Amino acid sequence: MKSSSDEPAIASGMDNGADGYPLWPWPLLTILGAASAVILPFLIWGNPSGHDFEFHLNSWMEVAQQWSRGTIFPRWASLAGYGYGEPRFIFYPSLSWILGATLGTLLPWKAVPGAYLCLALTLAGSAMFLLARRWLSARDAVFAAVLYAVNPYHLLIVYWRSAFAELLAAAVFPLLLLFVFRLGDEGKQQARAIAALGLLVAAAWLSDAPAGVMVNYSLILLLVAVALSQRSCRVLVYGLSALGLGLALAGFYLLPAWYEQRWVDIYQAVSEGVRPQDNFLFAQTRDPLHHQFNLLISLVALAQIVLIALAAIWWKRWRRQLPRLWWVLALWCGFAALLMFRFSGVAWSHLPKLEFVQFPWRWLLCMNVAFTLLLTTAWRWAVRGAVLLALLGLVVFAGRRILPPWWDTAADVAELHENIETGSGYEGVDEYVPVTADPEKVDRNARRATYEGSGNSRIHVFEWGPEEKLFSATVSAPGTMVLHLFNYPAWRAEVNGTPVAVQSQEGTGQTEVPVSAGNNQVRLVFSRTWDRTAGAWISFVGLMTLAACMISGRKPRVGLP
Repeated sequence: MKSSSDEPAIASGMDNGADGYPLWPWPLLTILGAASAVILPFLIWGNPSGHDFEFHLNSWMEVAQQWSRGTIFPRWASLAGYGYGEPRFIFYPSLSWILGATLGTLLPWKAVPGAYLCLALTLAGSAMFLLARRWLSARDAVFAAVLYAVNPYHLLIVYWRSAFAELLAAAVFPLLLLFVFRLGDEGKQQARAIAALGLLVAAAWLSDAPAGVMVNYSLILLLVAVALSQRSCRVLVYGLSALGLGLALAGFYLLPAWYEQRWVDIYQAVSEGVRPQDNFLFAQTRDPLHHQFNLLISLVALAQIVLIALAAIWWKRWRRQLPRLWWVLALWCGFAALLMFRFSGVAWSHLPKLEFVQFPWRWLLCMNVAFTLLLTTAWRWAVRGAVLLALLGLVVFAGRRILPPWWDTAADVAELHENIETGSGYEGVDEYVPVTADPEKVDRNARRATYEGSGNSRIHVFEWGPEEKLFSATVSAPGTMVLHLFNYPAWRAEVNGTPVAVQSQEGTGQTEVPVSAGNNQVRLVFSRTWDRTAGAWISFVGLMTLAACMISGRKPRVGLP
């Protein structure tokens, strides 16, 4: 099909699942250039210190330190809570902190946030290119990729939120739509399509838990939409199989995070200020900074919703040529938009785990897929450019007049790293603090082990690692050793080689170990609980299933007669 050079072109045959145009070299280099432009201001002002900046930097730095000490897959954040610790790495998905720590071992820490963000934006743009080339010409697919990579919500994440894990998950959503359509393609090898979609579901959960929740709901919605458009349940069956496979692959994370949440105060994650009802579009709270940011993101979301509506009106020509894509995008986009407004509160209260998305405007991650495709296909290049400039202008204007971003210098990042290296630690997170602990009542400067009893003591610490503590306590009378460590059920203790029951100190939640008069060799180990073992086996079964799908989906080779 021919088109004018100024008009979006539908690529012939792409709706039948043709492979499309290669990502390398020019599409990828263009996306990388756009992503690099986003982080250029970092060279002048430093790193934008958004809401989650210190949380992620502290996690990355601690993981890198634990790696250097031989802990390959950390579970206990020993420096959180200023050394009292928390099971952060059990509950927070692993891909973002593995990537951040890896970059930290290769680059100076001051450069790591920029490198991470550039990589995440490039991955997001590449994912959109792989989706867009199914229906669009190569040039239009590249434009869609760049627009998706640098869309206004991603800029808010980069400059105001520092939600590194969420941005990493942005690459999942274009591929989600792509793989759902591939499930419905006639003649496709469905086993391999199921495997690809299962991997994508697992990647979402292992990148960001709220994104995992949104992917689950979005996948079911998209499967129903495609099944109805094809008047067949085949896609629904394949898709639900892929969903089960993805959850199994992520089982080593999901099962412990589900089971062990009873050992922490996980509902602090949806406490006042971070509840859905406090974050609907244009919601107001008593916190001025919260109100300013919510106004900023509400304006961006509203602008995108209006543009989507206008683009949908202009999209009549492509709607006739690609009716399946039209209705699927409309349904997905409409679902995401409705959940951003206060009247959807009933859904947030009753749909399983939806409240843990926390912020209704997070559904912009889904809406941006429709936004990008609709804007690219509805208008010619001049209008696209004007719209993109207007959106960027809105972000800049709102950032100057409503809530300017904060910046951390290289010295600020160096101070965070020094706190890790010296063992001073950092502030913990409320939802990961063990239920018996109270961080407000502990002494940050307390010794690692303190004797409480009627006699004298001599204490020597041999090892105080992330997942193992070893010390001796010579005491003149029976008593209790109170540790600079929050008690958590996974900790197991031995005194002179004999297992002993540990307790939580009343009021603070510190670990208490009973000792007898004389010399006591005390050893604590952060043990593998049954749920982590079971989760690992579930993931192993998922991997075997994945391998079977990939093998059965291979095209048979044609041999010589």
